[in-house]
Amino acid sequence: MKKSTLLSTLAFAFIVLLSTHANAQKFAGLDKSPMDAALYKTSRSAPAIAKVIYSRPQLKGRSLGSLAPNGKVWRTGANEAANLTIYQDVKIGGKSVSAGEYSLFTIPGENEWTIILNKDINVWGAYSYNEANDVIRVDVPVTTGDELEAFSIAFSDGTMHLGWGTVRVNVPFSI
Repeated sequence: MKKSTLLSTLAFAFIVLLSTHANAQKFAGLDKSPMDAALYKTSRSAPAIAKVIYSRPQLKGRSLGSLAPNGKVWRTGANEAANLTIYQDVKIGGKSVSAGEYSLFTIPGENEWTIILNKDINVWGAYSYNEANDVIRVDVPVTTGDELEAFSIAFSDGTMHLGWGTVRVNVPFSI
């Protein structure tokens, strides 16, 4: 009886081992441009006003202009176009925007960037960008700051801050 129990246990363990190995997931390495999010709230206990989800490309010795060329529509990050969800009606750069979900595109420039909210969502890059679906376009000036290796977006004091390399762009939000 002991031999059959031992054999049964070993057979079961062998089957579990095989099935675990056969069903093991193979994950790719870490994304070179990891996804991130920034949330706009007026205080910790206040409801969210907006949230942007985007991927963070790295400069890695490359120029900003080679990754986000001046004068060309850019997905505002890497991979999928950045996604901006607005939870209540706001003004962005003085222009009214209804609550909803939008793609965030930009057109970088040496002295100013054009910020674009577009109705098309869940799009890869800017390859299928359609200007006819723009909700607003706002031009904002470029400033400079300390070097940022990774493209970054943050909210503070009613402003959405975009930064990469030494370029800074501040987009005013108001309720």
